[in-house]
Amino acid sequence: MPENVSSTAPPPWFARPAARSWTCAPAPTEVREFHASLPGHDPTPLTELPLLAAELGVGRVFVKDESCRLGLPAFKALGASWAVHRALAARAADGDLATPVTLVSATDGNHGRAVARTARLLGHRARVLVPRGVHPEAVAAIAAEGADVSQVMGAYDEAVRRAAEAAAAPDALLVQDTAWPGYERIPGWIVEGYSTLCAEIDEQLAAAGAGTPDLITIPVGVGSLAHAVVTHYRSRPAGPPAALLSVEPTAAPCLIESLLLGAPVSVTTGETIMAGLNCGTPSSIAWPHLRDGLDAAIAIPDAASARAAGDLARLGVSSGPCGAAPLAGLRAALTGDGADERRAVLGLGPASTVVLLSTEGSAANPAATTADS
Repeated sequence: MPENVSSTAPPPWFARPAARSWTCAPAPTEVREFHASLPGHDPTPLTELPLLAAELGVGRVFVKDESCRLGLPAFKALGASWAVHRALAARAADGDLATPVTLVSATDGNHGRAVARTARLLGHRARVLVPRGVHPEAVAAIAAEGADVSQVMGAYDEAVRRAAEAAAAPDALLVQDTAWPGYERIPGWIVEGYSTLCAEIDEQLAAAGAGTPDLITIPVGVGSLAHAVVTHYRSRPAGPPAALLSVEPTAAPCLIESLLLGAPVSVTTGETIMAGLNCGTPSSIAWPHLRDGLDAAIAIPDAASARAAGDLARLGVSSGPCGAAPLAGLRAALTGDGADERRAVLGLGPASTVVLLSTEGSAANPAATTADS
């Protein structure tokens, strides 16, 4: 799909009307307790933005603001901390007590920094591989955590392949947030780690008198966060199910292309300011949940994300291009040709409650805030 999608053309779109009837098992409850035990951990804000509700024609709009999670400007520390905790415990249970270990990962920025921070706090080493297109300031932030950073002259999928090779050393541990056949246990723990974010949303909506959400809008790269959100909202024992909408760049539409085909595919990615979403292949463990549990998927150009980031900033929410993608995606769904049909698919009306997952602050991705569409 070309990046220069016309603003008047219908957006790339997929819908599955039966998604809200699909169910799955919940995430383990001990994840929340683990995060609560970490120094400096507090729930991130859920900010209500009435101006967006008026614009979108819904009752209430909330933004889950992940611009400061465990001292980092993105949500990724939730998954990295829990996965490393579980992985090191598993090594010890297997009799491998050698320390320190080297935590290895590929990243578009935020995950690698979270892995590096976790390694530093636990007294381990980190090696992080970064693909082309990641802003130098984001690379420098990973290195500042004490990680050995290597830049790969290829796309994200190539960096993942190189990281897997680098983790073959006996003292190394691959901590990757995408899964493939033969490497699924640690990515599964990363997905579990993100469940804390969803549990916080439930409590914060209840405190705001908003009840249960009618729609959650989720930015997608390989799909691990969306996997966690689907797991949380499709495992609820009672109450009306939430609609779930994924949003990804038109430059890297691996999920929507897979959904349209009905099977996971890899796509050739382009350049995008949504660096953390610039992924070419869905995670193997996320795919079945996303295929069956997402109500809809949409892809957006950079200009839409840049506009949304600017609008959120003016409303007091610090959001990078990836974090602003949910607002841009929902705007695209609710405007232009076919908007009434898309609104109906999402079940949105004038009393609906919408939650946008802003997964990073502006400090996480110092790329340009404007882009051609």
